[in-house]
Amino acid sequence: MADEQFDLVAKTLYGLEDVLADELRALGAEAVETGRRMVAFRGDKAMLYKANFHCRTALRILKPVARFRAENADEVYEAVKAVEWERYLSPERTFAVDAVIYSENFRHSKFVAYRTKDAIADRFKERTGQRPSVRLSNPDMAIHIHISHNDCTLALDSSGESLHRRGYRVEQGEAPLNEVLAAGMILLTGWRGESHFVDPMCGSGTLLIEAAMIALNIPPGVYRKGFAFERWPDFDRELFESIYNDDSGERDFEFLCHGTDISADAIRRTERNVRSAGLSRYITLRTMPFQQFMRAPQPAILVTNPPYGERIAMDNVAELYGMIGERLKHVFMGCQAWILSYRDECFDHIGLRPKTKLQLMNGELACEYRGYELFAGTNKDYRKAQNEAPPARRFERGERPERTDRSERFERHERPERGERFERNERFERSERPERRERPERGERFERSERPERTERSERFERRERGERPERNERTARFARGERTERSERFKRSDRPERSPLGERPERKERSERPARNTFTGKPRLSRRDLDALRRAIDKPDATAEE
Repeated sequence: MADEQFDLVAKTLYGLEDVLADELRALGAEAVETGRRMVAFRGDKAMLYKANFHCRTALRILKPVARFRAENADEVYEAVKAVEWERYLSPERTFAVDAVIYSENFRHSKFVAYRTKDAIADRFKERTGQRPSVRLSNPDMAIHIHISHNDCTLALDSSGESLHRRGYRVEQGEAPLNEVLAAGMILLTGWRGESHFVDPMCGSGTLLIEAAMIALNIPPGVYRKGFAFERWPDFDRELFESIYNDDSGERDFEFLCHGTDISADAIRRTERNVRSAGLSRYITLRTMPFQQFMRAPQPAILVTNPPYGERIAMDNVAELYGMIGERLKHVFMGCQAWILSYRDECFDHIGLRPKTKLQLMNGELACEYRGYELFAGTNKDYRKAQNEAPPARRFERGERPERTDRSERFERHERPERGERFERNERFERSERPERRERPERGERFERSERPERTERSERFERRERGERPERNERTARFARGERTERSERFKRSDRPERSPLGERPERKERSERPARNTFTGKPRLSRRDLDALRRAIDKPDATAEE
């Protein structure tokens, strides 16, 4: 039945959850709840079609069909096999399985996807004798399984190709901006076509095209070739055609979207994309560097995504952002400016105080989206307004809840949780505290009679003056620092043999003065033992010789 209500989940980018929730509420969704990169809601079949066709910040719309708990792949297999897949699929159709895992029990998402695929195929094989085929590219039914810890959710993907692929882009540059991110950036500013829109670094024109579509309230799905739900067994073609052909929400746009870029090739790509979207009437393009921008249209809002040296190499990022700040201060007075960038030092070179700071993801890069209110008037008035402005608001994900009034908060004695203190006099009764040893008040701890007598000043050791040293013994005094004696005075001459002064050596004797060496006779020399015996015989003649 078309009026049957069921749960739905819309996937989005980090930082755009609240924007998507507002879009869904405007379409009539019920029970809208935001999560991390997703928004849960309830609706009927018409709501499913509208969410795919109208939501600018949604990536996919999922329809959950089963929820269960599992601790291993076998339990996942049994739970998936128990689902009545005959309601959604037939053996003649193709399907594919995508898995997202956030669990310590399941380490490989592809293995979970394989087990899910096997469970579906085995169920059809057992009941019909046939099994549906798997086709990874453009299947008839895309099945999504999400596991968080042990909680598993099986869902049908009603979108098919990601919703950020609008269908109007025919050419793209080196690092194109995601269409969902571009639409979210514009919606976060609050702009809905009330003024001119300026992108001075337009690239392939994504921000310009999304801005024109928002200003004219053109649904983003009007350019797509199709959605996955069109191949579901219960697809209501008449209902979807009524949604597709309803243009009652479109409106006029009295201003223009102005795009410039330093690259002529980028402008040519943007022109082709603008013609593909049929928006040439509302978008003006010009090849021009931002530093030559001399006059801004009034009123206007500037939204841009300048390069920041990550996906596109740059020589001097600091010089670029310094130029951006200079142009904003001198050309866009009285306007709003919103800039998406990756590094804090890039924003520092702009030299302006932001009014708003938002956290967004551009691909894998955690970026910051800052909004500036550019004051029209003298520099003195501008500085005064900046000093009086409230500090920049920082949001992690959407707006923080307002704090309750102090009168509505819990009294201190009603907050027993850890980290929430009681009043000092209400924490413990004195009778409950552990007794401390008696201590007299500070300054009265000892009577003078109880204090130990101090020694007289004359009995104390005399302090030596700064720089003085105690006397050393005679030997140590010789080696005192700065008082070393000469080498010749440390020891008596009799203690050491005198050394000749350095560099003076005794003269060598002439060869004629040296003793003559014995000539070699060829006779064997006496050994050391024979020489010793000969010396003893010479010194002490034996007794027979004396007699």
